[in-house]
Amino acid sequence: MKMNKLTVAILISMMFGILTGQGYRMFAADQAADFANNITILTDIFLRLIKMIIAPLVFTTLVVGIAKMGDTRTVGRIGAKTLGWFMLASLMSLSLGLVMVTLMQPGVGLSLSLPNDTASSGIAAGAITLKDFVTHAIPKSVVEAMATNEILQIVVFSMFFGIAGASLGEKFNAPLVAALNVVSHIMLKVTGYVMYVAPLAIFAAISSVIATQGLGILLNYASFIGGYYVAILLTCLVLLAVGYMVLKKEVFRLVSMLKDPVLVAFTTSSSEAAYPKTLERLVKFGCSRNIVSFVLPIGYSFNLVGSMVYCSFAAMFIAQAYNVPLSFSEITVMMLTLMLASKGIAGAPRSALVVLAATIPSFHIPVAGILLLMGIDHFLDMGRSAINVLGNGIATAMLSKNEGLLTDEEAQ
Repeated sequence: MKMNKLTVAILISMMFGILTGQGYRMFAADQAADFANNITILTDIFLRLIKMIIAPLVFTTLVVGIAKMGDTRTVGRIGAKTLGWFMLASLMSLSLGLVMVTLMQPGVGLSLSLPNDTASSGIAAGAITLKDFVTHAIPKSVVEAMATNEILQIVVFSMFFGIAGASLGEKFNAPLVAALNVVSHIMLKVTGYVMYVAPLAIFAAISSVIATQGLGILLNYASFIGGYYVAILLTCLVLLAVGYMVLKKEVFRLVSMLKDPVLVAFTTSSSEAAYPKTLERLVKFGCSRNIVSFVLPIGYSFNLVGSMVYCSFAAMFIAQAYNVPLSFSEITVMMLTLMLASKGIAGAPRSALVVLAATIPSFHIPVAGILLLMGIDHFLDMGRSAINVLGNGIATAMLSKNEGLLTDEEAQ
C-alpha cells in the first residue's frame, strides 16, 4: 500500500499526539488540562482555513459539474435518468451508513466536551418543520450565504446558476464553464495547501484528547473502521443486487472487468486515478462510448456512494462522541443536506471531510470532531474510493442497457 507524504505525515502526527498526550497524563497530570486547552490553537487555525475555502469550492465545482451537461433539452431523458439514479443511490448509501452507525454506536462512551464555539446553528434545535427547512434552504442573499458558510443555501443557488448556464447553449455556456473551471482548480489547489496544515492540527487534536481522556479512546477507532467497512460491503451487495435486476448475469462479468480500476482506486485512495481505466473497461464491456462519456464524468461529481456511506457514518459518530442529541427530523434533514452538499466536490482532497465540515455545524455537532477521524482517513478513503468506482461503473452499464445501447458485439 503506497501512501503519499501527507498521509505519512498525518500518521506520524497521530502517533506523536498519542505519545505526547499520554506523556502529559502520566508525568504531568496537573498540567494536562492547560496543555490540552492551549494546544488546540493549532486546531482552530486549521478549522478556520477549512471554513475559508468551503463557499468558493462548493459553488465553482458544483456549477461546473451541472453546466458541463450542456443543453438540458438535448440531454433531457438520459440526464433525468442519470441524476435520478444517482440521487437514489446516494439516499441508499446514506441510509446504510446511518443504520450501521446507529446499530454499532462506535462513538458512544467517548463523552467528549463540546467546544465553546458550537452553540450557533443555522437551524434551530428541536422539532424541524417543513417551513423551517424550506426557509433555511432558500437564500435571501447569496453573499450572506457564502459569508456565513450556509452550505445548503450555497448548493441551492449553485444548482440554479448551473442549470441556467447549461440552458444558454454552447456559445455562452463554454466560456462560463471554462472560467469557473479555472477558479475551481485554483480552489482545489488552495485546498491542497490547507491540507498541509492538517498534521499539526491532528497532533493538537489527538494529544489534547489523550491528555484529558486517556488511551481508552483509541478502542473506538477499531469499532469505527470495522463498522464502516461492514457498511461499505453491504452497499456493494445492494449495488450488485440492483445491477443484477437490469444486467442479469452480465453484472458479474462487469465486476470482473472493473476489478483493476477498483484496485487502483483502493490502493491509491483516489477514484480519479481509476477514471481512464474505468472508461476503457466500460466501453469494452459493451457500453456506448457516448453514454460512458456523458454518465461517467457526472458520476464522479454526483454518484459518490462510498462518500455518502462515510458522511452519514462519520456525522453520527461525531454526534455520539459529543453526546449531541438529534431528533428524527434533524437526522433526516442532515442526511438530505449531506447528499446535496456532496454533489460536485469529488476532486477536492479529502472531499468527504470538507462536506462534513460544511454541514454538521448547522446541527449543533462540533466541526472539531472531524479531526478525530483524520488520522485514520487514509484507510477509510481507500474503501470509499473503490466503491465510488464500482458504483459509477454499474450505474453507467445499467443506463446504457436501459437505453438499448449495451451491445453484445462490442462486449466480445
